[in-house]
Amino acid sequence: MAFVFPPMETPSIPVAGSDDRFPVRRIFCVGRNYAAHAREMGKDPDREPPFFFTKPADAVAGDGEIIAYPPLTENLHYEAELVVAIGTGGRDIPEAEALSHVWGYAVGNDLTRRDLQAVAKDMGRPWDWAKGFDRSAVIGAVHPVAGVGHLSEGAIRLAVNGTLRQDGNLNELIWSIPEVISILSGSVALAPGDLIMTGTPAGVGALVPGDLCEVTIEGLGTLATTIGPRL
Repeated sequence: MAFVFPPMETPSIPVAGSDDRFPVRRIFCVGRNYAAHAREMGKDPDREPPFFFTKPADAVAGDGEIIAYPPLTENLHYEAELVVAIGTGGRDIPEAEALSHVWGYAVGNDLTRRDLQAVAKDMGRPWDWAKGFDRSAVIGAVHPVAGVGHLSEGAIRLAVNGTLRQDGNLNELIWSIPEVISILSGSVALAPGDLIMTGTPAGVGALVPGDLCEVTIEGLGTLATTIGPRL
């Protein structure tokens, strides 16, 4: 068998403290998983079943990169997020066993074309154009569980040009990491290399060319992104 053209390289993210890299298979994102963020988006934060959207694996961008301001938007937003890296797959994973499927954790920034998302919401359309554009999944080095343990609390903050914009705690998640893994695996079979972006605290806002955006999660360090000129 021969491919009609060379297949794409496997997207990957670095492993903290190692030359190894973590291959990325799929990126799942949990919508509105902090109550205060749900309120700022005009939604009821009651504990309704979680919903998910996805980003393509090759949307990954790394720490310290300059990311061009994307096309088709006038309202590019940051969203600080804890990222869960799956190391062992499974379907219908019991909540009590969910953490055994986690390989590690990383700092993430779910870049969003907010104006396109608003249009999609109003028209009942998917969020793909708003969430899944090129280099929209900014993710830092993954820290193995063996080194950092499992994260259920700790500060998650985002600053733009040194000014604090988001200031939350991982213990404010509406749906915990074990619950998210269990629920998601009831819909799709999770596999090694899957990433889950677990939601963002309140305080989302716009970025413009020239901005330095820094996301910090206690125990995982800081993820920095500079917004470059418009494409």
